[in-house]
Amino acid sequence: MPDSGQTEGRKIDHIRIVLGEDVAAKGVSTGFGAYRLPHAALPELDLAEIDTRTTFLGKPINAPLLISSMTGGASVAERINLALAEAAERLGLPMGVGSQRAAVVDSRLAPTYQVRRVAPRIPLLANLGAVQLNYGFGVDQCRRAVEMIEADALILHLNPLQEAVQPEGNTNFKGLLHKIEHLCRTLEVPVVVKEVGNGIGPQDAQRLYACGVRIIDVAGAGGTSWSEVERYRQPDEQGRRVAGAFADWGIPTTECIRAVRAALPDVTIIGSGGVRSGVDVAKAIALGADLAGTARPALASAIDERGAEAVVEGLTAFIRELRVAMFCSGCATLADLRKLELTR
Repeated sequence: MPDSGQTEGRKIDHIRIVLGEDVAAKGVSTGFGAYRLPHAALPELDLAEIDTRTTFLGKPINAPLLISSMTGGASVAERINLALAEAAERLGLPMGVGSQRAAVVDSRLAPTYQVRRVAPRIPLLANLGAVQLNYGFGVDQCRRAVEMIEADALILHLNPLQEAVQPEGNTNFKGLLHKIEHLCRTLEVPVVVKEVGNGIGPQDAQRLYACGVRIIDVAGAGGTSWSEVERYRQPDEQGRRVAGAFADWGIPTTECIRAVRAALPDVTIIGSGGVRSGVDVAKAIALGADLAGTARPALASAIDERGAEAVVEGLTAFIRELRVAMFCSGCATLADLRKLELTR
């Protein structure tokens, strides 16, 4: 059993570094800035009637915006997750929790992820690292993560670069496809596969789809870089040098969305990775995503002393920006938005 103090220390490190250091990707952008939504000077719409509603995991949501997986396994993470979940419930948005590996191993950490009591109706996603399937985790542990938080789906996150540069990283990614396929066939809830900020390209997406994965979060490059986060945790100069060499690594978010949609017309795509506004959300949908996901902006709000109120305030701005973007491009619904041709 891993030392819970070490786990909590790592989780606190991650939160502190993400919020306090410059861990944005360097030399690579999301690509959102290269696209423009067409302006409709005469939209023939009433802004009040713009409809951003959709469904996800069989539940209605008020906007195509996922509060992406962030944290858990530490006392400060429990406060953050409760603030995020309360805000998600109030706004009618789905939410994912951070990796539950620590709590599956040590049940004393489970409360730091358990948010159903403040978010009874939203789509809620459990989360484990896919690589843990090579380190003793199987269907039983995945089921435990789902049951722990009464989740509607399980995210398996792919983070080979982070694991490769992390001092305590798990780096055996061999044979995971077969294990993911078995999990898709066995688990009672859908399996979502996501990257953590370096992107999923069309070939990997097709392999995942062939295994039974029907929801892919491309989590492209251009936002937070987890190799940069781990650079700040290195114990020596060589470790910092190696991690720092990968600040520009990955596939830009917009490229991931377009390429995966072209390869897999029927897959559900979550477009995350550097989504920093409702305009980015609109562009992600127009490029082929079903939902967009954001993490760091919501995390920054969640640590505010106002908690859920600050998160609601920040995400309400995202949704307002999405509505204005739709209005000013002549789109009454998300279906209209998906038909737009963006310009470059």
